[in-house]
Amino acid sequence: MLIDINAYVGHWPFMQLKHNTCDALHERMNKFGVDISVISNLNGIFYKNTQSANEELFEEIRSKAKFRDRFIPFAVINPIYAGWRDDLDVCINKYGFKGVRIYPKYHDFEILDPSCIELVKRVRDFGLPVVFNFRMVDSRQRSWIDISNLKNNVIREWNLKSILPIIKAVPDAKYMILNFANAATLNAEEMALIKKTDLLFDTSGRTITNMSDFLKNYGPDKFAFGTHSPILDYLTGLLRIESLSPGEADETIKEMLRSGNAKKLLAI
Repeated sequence: MLIDINAYVGHWPFMQLKHNTCDALHERMNKFGVDISVISNLNGIFYKNTQSANEELFEEIRSKAKFRDRFIPFAVINPIYAGWRDDLDVCINKYGFKGVRIYPKYHDFEILDPSCIELVKRVRDFGLPVVFNFRMVDSRQRSWIDISNLKNNVIREWNLKSILPIIKAVPDAKYMILNFANAATLNAEEMALIKKTDLLFDTSGRTITNMSDFLKNYGPDKFAFGTHSPILDYLTGLLRIESLSPGEADETIKEMLRSGNAKKLLAI
């Protein structure tokens, strides 16, 4: 079984995307043997009111019966936008969404903003995961009207240490950290925090050039198949799993990466 924990529908304002509808993604899943995709609506990153994007996703999934068992929808919530608490309640209790994506850089708030911490705690209390991305696109190829990667001439693209503060603030939440990019080095205390947290990384990010090293360092229970589709290609995330030799990962571990770890975190 294959579960993709990192996929999208919707539009990216700065580049043309393909396979960015439920129909197109469903077709691609069938072609490559993916059983379930966790999806969000990219439009929620750019709409002033993210709930409009969540409503779009809800309507698109319910438009065809074939989508309902294949897609697990996650809401995009901006905790500094008025009414976000009501939006969260609607997405989970009415729409049946199974997690929340948060975009501090695009929605212009700090990761330890009190509203962000409150949102993470509320999602935790629902028993659902909170999702952070290292990045959406490679900042070296960003549009001039995309968010800046520079502040006071200092590169500020996230690395793993950038996300640790929210995990320390709410250590009993569930997390998904996607599109693993940039520095992954942690000290012993930081690594211990990661290992005891209910957390998954996906396999899409460019930093994962040697999957076996990441399995040794973080543990095989910390990774799951993810594509970051349609922004990244659909196969690299899976090839990182399937290219592991028997000495690097036996079939039991590969099944954990393909779907087992995702099933556990998503409670499916």
